[in-house]
Amino acid sequence: MMQNAVADHRRQRGHVAYHSGIAAEKRIAQDYARRGFALARERWRGKSGEIDLILRDGAGLIFVEVKKARDFDRAAESLSARQMRRLYGAAEEFLGSEPAGSLTNVRFDVALVNGRGETRIIENAFGHG
Repeated sequence: MMQNAVADHRRQRGHVAYHSGIAAEKRIAQDYARRGFALARERWRGKSGEIDLILRDGAGLIFVEVKKARDFDRAAESLSARQMRRLYGAAEEFLGSEPAGSLTNVRFDVALVNGRGETRIIENAFGHG
């Protein structure tokens, strides 16, 4: 009985975290839209992994990783080197469908969302390589 309660609690927490993450992504997408960037894709999934948001910046692209946590520091700390490698791999895969391919001008942003729904966007958060 106790195991079922623990499993139900974990499932509920996961469900809440998933929907909280979706809401954070939508909030960030709206912020970029207000600043004139067109949303190309949401939660794009390739062989290497998923990219939360892909936006068009003229002929270039902005790949955005959205991180939500109780506070900005925790959100920033939750981005691992492994996740960055997966993001790069997925971005390279996505670029294969772009007219300029890997010559497309790109940047990688990290968007942080705290527990109060406040946002902080770090443009060009990490260089490619």
